[in-house]
Amino acid sequence: MSKATADELRLLIRSGWRLIVLETFEEDRALALLEKVAAANEAPLVRWSLASGLSAGKHAAGPLEAGLRGIETHTGPAIFALLDIHRLLDDPLAVRRLRELLPSLASRQQAVVLVGPAIDLPVELVREAGRLELPLPTNAELHALFERALEKTARREPEALDDAVRAALGLTAAEAVRALRRACRVAGGLDGKAVAEIVRDKRRSLRRTPALSFHDAAADLGHVGGLSELKRWLGERRRAFGEEARRFGLPTPRGLLLFGVQGCGKSLCAKAVAREWRFPLLRLDLASAFGGATQSPEAAMREAVQVAESLAPAVLWIDEIEKGFAATSTDARASRVFGSFLTWLAEKEAPVFVVATANDVAGIPPELLRRGRFDELFFVDLPSAAERAEILAIHLRQRGRDPTHYRLDELAAQAERLTGAELEQAVIGALFRAFEQSRELEEEDIANALHETVALYDTYEERIKELRDWARVRARPASVDPKLVDLFARA
Repeated sequence: MSKATADELRLLIRSGWRLIVLETFEEDRALALLEKVAAANEAPLVRWSLASGLSAGKHAAGPLEAGLRGIETHTGPAIFALLDIHRLLDDPLAVRRLRELLPSLASRQQAVVLVGPAIDLPVELVREAGRLELPLPTNAELHALFERALEKTARREPEALDDAVRAALGLTAAEAVRALRRACRVAGGLDGKAVAEIVRDKRRSLRRTPALSFHDAAADLGHVGGLSELKRWLGERRRAFGEEARRFGLPTPRGLLLFGVQGCGKSLCAKAVAREWRFPLLRLDLASAFGGATQSPEAAMREAVQVAESLAPAVLWIDEIEKGFAATSTDARASRVFGSFLTWLAEKEAPVFVVATANDVAGIPPELLRRGRFDELFFVDLPSAAERAEILAIHLRQRGRDPTHYRLDELAAQAERLTGAELEQAVIGALFRAFEQSRELEEEDIANALHETVALYDTYEERIKELRDWARVRARPASVDPKLVDLFARA
């Protein structure tokens, strides 16, 4: 049970809040929490639902307004839990009766707790209610749950329990226990195979979180060509997530915003950071959050943030963030979601390192660029000649070729103005040509593929120049021009 949430709930009640919103997808955990708080206040917990009515007295099932009439007749101290309330707050009569009920609750030492996954209060009640979110189970909570669930499990490897708990972080308590029991049945006990089954179950479960998805980061920063300044910056922060860094006086790194030319490695960097630091990689899909049919955008974002924090330390990747929040100036709901997301970015305490990418700075809301949301803003430009040679070498090596067999400096010079993605496709195109002719890849194949590539720069030259002009005084370059380095070294 979340002690911090229980303490905060007790504090709200003792401070005089008589209407409290408790947002959670885990009704059973919420009710167990409320039972604990009610017992500490020496008061009963009385439940109400549309199907069952009040659990105390003879009040049968019925609309919310009838349930509130039943609460009015309850004279002693009590905490009332109204379940699935998010579907019932469009009844003006019930809202009015609830407002009239609130003043009498204090004298009777009562409080009403509205329980549901995402509760948008009517404007009349917004300033009357305290708000709480029930976080997903912590490491310690899952450990206790798993210990109880495994009491009769005969075969348990010594370190498998800790691994199973880490694997289940991000699931609700019920989901985690079900995943554990299924995994133990499949594996015949708790071992490495069972832990792998829990991970697979978690991936399936989190598909129901529309805005969030797991990604396997196959490449580390060594597979990213160029971007030396960005790599150096990331290297300085690699060890900054532990307790040693806190004792040294360092804050937890918050994240970075990468913007620049399309196809130059921004998204690849986000994935490579997770692999380099051995953090889970989560992708936040803003389009799914705003377009989901089963959840409101507020609920989708709240759930995504909860999952990310429960898995911390983690990397949260937001691709093309400017498109996700494009409607904030005209859509009130999008504006609210954007505001709450900005607050989370600035105030989050969990070690969730956010890597956001953008292609169009004109579409980025200015609030997002303010210091405090991200640690740094990097501009990713077209690769230099040396970086193009490095990128070609990486893609040749990944496809089983020795880069030293090709004159990469000459090929890189020919590939001026090509992006990293275009260089990769040129290598692939050259391989297709060699394969079709049943022979080994030759340097001429790569040269021909580079010559045939129509550069993005030729199509978007003006936009790329605008990006460079904007970045010149507002962002750090992700790469350092090696010509300038040589110049300063000789000086």
